[in-house]
Amino acid sequence: MSTAKLILDGQEYEFPVIVGSENEVGIDFTTLRAKTKAIAYDPGYGNTGSCRSAITYIDGEAGILRYRGYPIEQIAALASFTEICYLLIYGELPHHDQLREFERKITYHTLLHEDMKKIFDAYPATAHPMAILAAMVMSLASFYEESDDPETTDLNIIRLLGKIITIAAFSYKRSVGQPYVYPRNDLTYTQNFLNMMYSLPTEPYKVPDVLDRALNLLLILHADHEQNCSTSTVRMVGSSQAGLFASIGAGICALSGPLHGGANQEVIEMLEMIQADGGNYRKYVDMAKDKSSNFRLMGFGHRVYRNFDPRATILKKSADEVLEALGVHDPLLDIAKNLEEIALKDSYFIERKLYPNVDFYSGIIYRAMGIPTNMFTVMFAIGRLPGWIAQWREMRADSETRINRPRQIYTGATERPFVPIFQR
Repeated sequence: MSTAKLILDGQEYEFPVIVGSENEVGIDFTTLRAKTKAIAYDPGYGNTGSCRSAITYIDGEAGILRYRGYPIEQIAALASFTEICYLLIYGELPHHDQLREFERKITYHTLLHEDMKKIFDAYPATAHPMAILAAMVMSLASFYEESDDPETTDLNIIRLLGKIITIAAFSYKRSVGQPYVYPRNDLTYTQNFLNMMYSLPTEPYKVPDVLDRALNLLLILHADHEQNCSTSTVRMVGSSQAGLFASIGAGICALSGPLHGGANQEVIEMLEMIQADGGNYRKYVDMAKDKSSNFRLMGFGHRVYRNFDPRATILKKSADEVLEALGVHDPLLDIAKNLEEIALKDSYFIERKLYPNVDFYSGIIYRAMGIPTNMFTVMFAIGRLPGWIAQWREMRADSETRINRPRQIYTGATERPFVPIFQR
């Protein structure tokens, strides 16, 4: 086994080197504090490996994303979202009968307990759907038993996959003051969600094939993305032995931030701002290039990818297909296309690898589909759910898992005497 050497205050220490299946190299600092009394300082954990995982592989330099070894380009072209749920959670693709049974179970667990409707009714119509989603997912622990029994855990996984689309659709219906639409057992996963979103008691909704395909694709592309903020949150909360519903609820809360799952919403809000200013997109491109300006183009560049985001490449094609099929003529989408064209040709963006990312295109597609802006992050959460579940399940089965407890470098006051207030 190879080792790495650290010299601190003239003392030399050796630490094991770990090599992953894709030749990723990590230095095992598990004993760093015990050996040296020092800690590794890494704000944002950008250089820290918090776990070993067999779920998702990313090479940001090469623009590679794989689920369980399968390239995202192949998965996006050939798979259904439920098939990818099974793959991520259980490690292998299901055979035909396994997939049919998996889908049947999910379908029959899309219904919510009737008492949950009372909770929905208690929220004001102005409540953000993401806040409702987080609260309702965590409330599932009040309706269903949780334990370490594998059968109970598998049943709760099915429940969560089935009920999240109903919770999401009900939160939307609540926000627009429309009656709730119940799930149907004759529809696919994506069809069921869109039906619950857009049907009315007197006007059943027929899901267009192009939207069904687009939603299936969007959910697959968001299904997992290694140890991002929300996934790390799910693992951290789960490391305390918190149950599935609480851990996933915490992940939803983490995803709600504008720097994470809210990024596609930020894209649309940026486009609306440009439109309100007369649609002069070139002005905002110049502002983004100006170091003295605080403005930045949302939906361009990615913390992990130093190449084109492979998911964005796939979504760009889908966006063109959706807009053409629906005959959508939206001034915001025209602005987006112009920004995209500039970013792909302008040397400033090319040199800095600020390519349009998955959030840029997903926001455009969701808007074309009629999904309201405040639902964008909810859509992200539906897609990311199987990845969160897979990561939580893997973490719970890992013998190396300990309750997460990061260290810190203290920068506060040194010891000083306390003087009671009445003596001052």
